[in-house]
Amino acid sequence: MNTPPSEHDIHAYVDGRLKGAPREAVERYLARHPERAAEVLGWQRDAQRLRAAIGGAQLPPDNGALHPGVVRARRRQRRIARLSLAAAAVLCLGLGGVGGWQVRGMRSEVAVAPMADAMTAYRLVAMDHAARPDVVPQRAGDMQAWLDAHFEHAARLPDLGGAGFHAVGGRLFATDQGPAAMVLYEDAAGHAISFYVRPPGPRNHLLPTGQRSDGGLVAQYWSGQGYNYAMVSRDDRVDAQVAAQARQQSI
Repeated sequence: MNTPPSEHDIHAYVDGRLKGAPREAVERYLARHPERAAEVLGWQRDAQRLRAAIGGAQLPPDNGALHPGVVRARRRQRRIARLSLAAAAVLCLGLGGVGGWQVRGMRSEVAVAPMADAMTAYRLVAMDHAARPDVVPQRAGDMQAWLDAHFEHAARLPDLGGAGFHAVGGRLFATDQGPAAMVLYEDAAGHAISFYVRPPGPRNHLLPTGQRSDGGLVAQYWSGQGYNYAMVSRDDRVDAQVAAQARQQSI
């Protein structure tokens, strides 16, 4: 497979929704591209952390079948003994089984607490530093271009420069509702505000405009252009006001 699979197919593969020939094509592609397989493994780990943080569950052991070193070894074996399909099957079991289990555990929480995944992603990246950004902007417009590549027709990123906040990085997450993206903003004092976007899921669960507080954070959420969004900040009057103004500009 010379043409890389689409982001939609990759995420559908991660959570077990991709079937038939498209799934086989993704398996072959990942078996031949260990760097991409390592990135998918990172999404698995993110989903594990999100599920554990939301549900209080223990993390399962890492899926060693997706470790870049293991994938490279499979490539050598394939050349020697034509084992590409066997390697892809192992990769399939690792991603499809574990990925589906990780993400399904988030369903009830998403239904009960709007944008709980957005708040958990904020904690992972901005507070616990358990996950690093996938992309760091080098020039103006980089973060918008990155977001556009993954979410067509989504709301534009808010400009928080007037309040002293600037985009410092972005990261993709895998959720039960589909792929999500978070763009993190920071000010000179190190305070963080995040912009989070994801699809409404198979049931098209669009959110009304609202907000909620939890564990020292506040999420201000809304829907538009076919996506759900949240601005997440500390439950601090100044930061929350900046986030609220950004939401109002996007509605």
